[in-house]
Amino acid sequence: MTRSLQAVAYTRPSALESAPDGRRLGLETSRGATPRGVEDHPRFFTGFLTSPQVASAGLLAVADVAGTRYYQRQLLASLDPVVTGNGDRLRFESFSGCGGVYARLDVLDTGLDGGEVGHGTTNVDVNNPLREALSRIGSDDPLHLRVGPDEMAVTTLDGPVVEKKVPLPDRWLRGFAEAQVIAAGFDLRAELPAAEAVRFLRSLPRSTARGASRSAGWVVPAGRGLRPTTRPVPGAVCLPGPERLAALQRVLRHATALRVYGPSPAGATAVASAWEVVLPGMRLTLTLSPEASRGFSGEGGVLDALATDEAAEDAELISVLLAWEPRIDIGDLSTASGLPAERVRAALVRLGTSGRVGYDTAEAAYFHRELPYDAERVERHNPRLRAARALVAEGTVVLDGVLGTVTAQDGHAHRVRDDAGVLSCSCLWWAKYRGGRGPCKHALAVRMARRGAVAGQTEVLIDGGAR
Repeated sequence: MTRSLQAVAYTRPSALESAPDGRRLGLETSRGATPRGVEDHPRFFTGFLTSPQVASAGLLAVADVAGTRYYQRQLLASLDPVVTGNGDRLRFESFSGCGGVYARLDVLDTGLDGGEVGHGTTNVDVNNPLREALSRIGSDDPLHLRVGPDEMAVTTLDGPVVEKKVPLPDRWLRGFAEAQVIAAGFDLRAELPAAEAVRFLRSLPRSTARGASRSAGWVVPAGRGLRPTTRPVPGAVCLPGPERLAALQRVLRHATALRVYGPSPAGATAVASAWEVVLPGMRLTLTLSPEASRGFSGEGGVLDALATDEAAEDAELISVLLAWEPRIDIGDLSTASGLPAERVRAALVRLGTSGRVGYDTAEAAYFHRELPYDAERVERHNPRLRAARALVAEGTVVLDGVLGTVTAQDGHAHRVRDDAGVLSCSCLWWAKYRGGRGPCKHALAVRMARRGAVAGQTEVLIDGGAR
């Protein structure tokens, strides 16, 4: 696994302090992107939280996910959450060390008071002393929130005094991108009122020493609640590794509803799902990969977008038009760019692969943010994408308008069939996953070679073994 060190520097540790007019929560920021360009320590908000207890519990839940591995628990995980200011809300995001759980706390306009929300994205320091202090908040006394350095720190700063260097696996970054693409295919499947939400979530199994379970379960709406089922019947939602929802326990006593999102079940194959707890003035969402042992990085949902030059050019144009919107309107972008809506969507998928947009299932819309990481590695270190480019470069792809036949030098050939734009393959990868983890390298190579070519049904034979 390719890894690099991500350096994050803060002016001082984040802290919860007492003051004559109440408590003050200062969240320190690192280097990040803003409308004015990259800044060392951007400031996104200064004001009050309308529900301090709820916000504290939500922040701790996001930090829990950032510091946890739900699979192979013996390995360490410690990544600072990401904060984005979208003008009318603050979003705190994190990803588990195992790459299978994505968490986001949206503090909405009604959860904030007394200050304007800025625009931009950066890391935010959530250290152990701060976690302990937040866990002791027992009342809703006024709590002042500052995201970014205060004025005194700005005027007296000689340099960063807190610096962390954390290992950043490439699969972590790829997973962060894949989770957004997968969530864009979700629909609302169930909504539970507060009492049923608490009852259901408290009934789930807790983590064991071995971590989350490997098998995926299913639940189906029943009256005002959810009940388990042994198979994906119509309307069912996959619950893979229910122990991975443990972070939601932080906010249960404040919950007003539970919303569940997912795709339509397709056979008995496990799929991802999203679990959103509705809170006063905010939302906490956990998105789970299809299996506890299977992170988002291998799902392949972004490969088609990475494989076409057209999407790359469109993404470059769309990126110029983004303005840190909390909700990206496809129609407005289509009008402004002159591109059809489908090409705008494809461009947003590609921007998602580089961390430049996220997806909010509650609003069924993308939002603008800029992950403070070297996002070009997403494409460079994707093995299927590299293998597909190599197949094209070596001239092993043979195309024919109706049928194509070629025999590889080693005797192996793989038949790629195009049925109305859906590619299938005769390789072992396709036989095993049936498209459930994205296209195989052979189908990707065909897409690259065709570049929007032949309509109808085409068969292609590609030299090379199955991955």
